[in-house]
Amino acid sequence: MYLATVIDLYSRAVVGWSLESRMTTQLVEDAFIKAIWKRKPGKGLIFHTDRGSQYASNSFQKLLKNYFAISSMSRKGNCWDNAVAESFFKIIKSELVYHCSYSSRQEARESIFEYIETFYNSKRLHGSIGYVSPKQFEMAA
Repeated sequence: MYLATVIDLYSRAVVGWSLESRMTTQLVEDAFIKAIWKRKPGKGLIFHTDRGSQYASNSFQKLLKNYFAISSMSRKGNCWDNAVAESFFKIIKSELVYHCSYSSRQEARESIFEYIETFYNSKRLHGSIGYVSPKQFEMAA
């Protein structure tokens, strides 16, 4: 399974995500559209990604333009440029995925939904935002 996420750098909340059996452009487009529906950002949103072919595709770049978003990509071979996303994937693997043995894709989907939507965004404390959850951080802002 492949998980694509959209993370708000301000609050560290996962604001859009998609999980599928293949890493496709549609996967990252679905995560982006979910984030757009949830946040409804204005023109000029900066959307940062790694240099994956899905993000560099004409289809995804056109989607960004349709929402007046500015594409930002990591430098070639530099994982530090995308450290927030890399950190999230390390966290979800170590706190959830490596401790589970899923019997179906649906079970994995439900588990990841529960983790992101009810734990990570609402309860998990983040040092980068003062040891509160993304939800608490946003409510205090």
